[in-house]
Amino acid sequence: MDRIDAILEQWGRERPEIDLEPMGLVGRIQRVAQALRPKLDQVHERFGLSGEHFDVLASLRRSGAPYELTPTQLYREMMLSSGAMTNRIDRLENEGLVQRRADPADRRGTLVSLTPKGKGLIDKALGEHVANEDRLLRALDGHERAQLAKLLRKVLIDLEAG
Repeated sequence: MDRIDAILEQWGRERPEIDLEPMGLVGRIQRVAQALRPKLDQVHERFGLSGEHFDVLASLRRSGAPYELTPTQLYREMMLSSGAMTNRIDRLENEGLVQRRADPADRRGTLVSLTPKGKGLIDKALGEHVANEDRLLRALDGHERAQLAKLLRKVLIDLEAG
């Protein structure tokens, strides 16, 4: 029994006419997300990064060589405001992890790219990040992980479509 079971039991007693299954599912998704964040951040902090800065570096790294994107591509991919993205880029640039340069395809545009230092850092951090995620999912076997991934993908596709 987890905390959500106790909440559902209370609501079931108070409002027995309501189907509480959606509340249980969404409540568990939210609690899992809240519980994961600090455990993920512990690894990021060992590399001097916040989760948000890790995500920017990871987005640039997985984009492939030359590891650069426009600020607009970054904030759309990460679902952020342009102001929030500017602040993240500024900090990473001050630390020598990314650099800005004029976009040759758009004279008003800018490209943000990983520096060699930034690429080295994200490459080191990524291995530990994935190993940590694997540990955090140790309660699930391979089949259960595949099932969960399939179901969450289905929900996410629907949510993002609409």
